[in-house]
Parts: sequence; C-alpha cells; structure tokens
Amino acid sequence: MSFISTEYKYIQMNDNKIPVIADTTMKVTELITSVKAYGWSPEELQVNYPHLSMSQIYSALTYYWDHKTDIDTEIERLDQWAANVRQQVGESSVTQKLRQQGLL
Repeated sequence: MSFISTEYKYIQMNDNKIPVIADTTMKVTELITSVKAYGWSPEELQVNYPHLSMSQIYSALTYYWDHKTDIDTEIERLDQWAANVRQQVGESSVTQKLRQQGLL
C-alpha cells in the first residue's frame, strides 16, 4: 500500500484517500470514534493505544478538528452501514440466549 504525505506530520492518506496515522494502519476515524464513544483524553488514548505516540495522537486530533465535518460525515455513514447490516443479519443465537437470560 502506498501513502501520500499531508501537511500533518503524522497523518498520511492511504490508497483510498483515507487519513491514517503514519507508520500504523489506524485510521483517524478509528481514533476519533474512541474519543466520541468513551470520552478519552489524549493521555487515555495513549494508554489504550500504546503503539501510538502522543505526537501521533495530537496530530490525528488536529487533523480531525481541521476536517471535522468530513470525518463526522464518514463516521455517520459507517454507523448507518453497520446498523443496516445488523438489521439484515438479525440477532445472533448467542445474543438471543443472553437476552432470554436477562443478561442484555
């Protein structure tokens, strides 16, 4: 896979023009999803993603804030896609059993 450099030191565009954190396969959207889902600070992101440096994390966060509308739109698109797939596939037998046991 080839990458194109950006003006952000630790952000590259992959072949599909998706921003990823340099020297990793982690997409900026994946990092931002963790921030949105768990409310993690940069320090908490680093604890949970120890393969990322603080510089990489802050670069990804900066990239996000500079491209917030586009990235939020992509996250929403992915969420909608996942919801559609879940609806088409239906509940797994494990989920059904856990629900019957009152565990979900």
